[in-house]
Amino acid sequence: MSALGELQRLGTSKGGPPRKRDNKAAFLFLLPWFTGLLLITAGPIVASLALSFTDYNLIQPPEFNGLENVSRMFSDERLHRSLGVTFVYVFVSVPLQLIAALGLAILLDRGLRGLAFYRSAFYLPSLLGSSVAIAVLWRQIFGAEGLLNQVLGIFGIAGKGWISNPDTALSTLIVLNVWTFGAPMVIFLAGLRQIPVMYYEAASVDGASRWTQFRRITVPLLSPIIFFNLVLQIIHAFQSFTQAFVVSGGTGGPSDSTLFYTLYLYERGFSRFDMGYASALAWLLLIIIAGLTAVNFWAAKRWVFYDD
Repeated sequence: MSALGELQRLGTSKGGPPRKRDNKAAFLFLLPWFTGLLLITAGPIVASLALSFTDYNLIQPPEFNGLENVSRMFSDERLHRSLGVTFVYVFVSVPLQLIAALGLAILLDRGLRGLAFYRSAFYLPSLLGSSVAIAVLWRQIFGAEGLLNQVLGIFGIAGKGWISNPDTALSTLIVLNVWTFGAPMVIFLAGLRQIPVMYYEAASVDGASRWTQFRRITVPLLSPIIFFNLVLQIIHAFQSFTQAFVVSGGTGGPSDSTLFYTLYLYERGFSRFDMGYASALAWLLLIIIAGLTAVNFWAAKRWVFYDD
């Protein structure tokens, strides 16, 4: 009998074929994850979809109201303002964040001494940027008596309450999001390390400038990484909540200038206990993010280059 036949005989004699036993073990180890997926993720998602068609205040039983929550969205002026604020925040802060991340990644890719330290230091804001502590710090920096105005006062420039001014409050949150460029920077740096050096050497021999090399070599070969970071950061920006909540004191002020969509959703659900309408708002946010993600994947066919 061959060695393979002997192994198959031993596997069968110990409780069935080896592959089936391995599958059972895999399902057993995955069972806690599947349980969490059903009870913590899938279950609440289905429940929120059902509640989006009801009038529910967390105290009385939900009452089915059909598409009334959807019709309310068309006449909800604060919802429209929150959408405007959120879209401005996303479409301004995300490109600036990716530009800063890519620029710094290119500088670090040149082989600086102590690269590991700089990489960790620049990545740290990504871990802390969405925390309450950083939001409180940001409020102190851009307040009327904050650090920024103190620095401006040294040069004889009169500062103002950047957070209390409707014209500049959103800009401070955009700066905060741009400051958290560490995560995409690390991903860009890893992508830059995968580009073969011979491409740049050949371009240099042909007399191509650094800008031409960047446009013709770096950007095309890095386009899958750019696309990945773009989709990821857009989703993350739409989900921003803590910064606006802490900076505005949970009101979205001044004059709703920092009223993020998630903040308005939280207000409807947990301040006004209008959970049915809040569930409908949550599904609208899901549709918006899914739609933008689909558009990005459709547009990626035109500019993302995969070196197969």
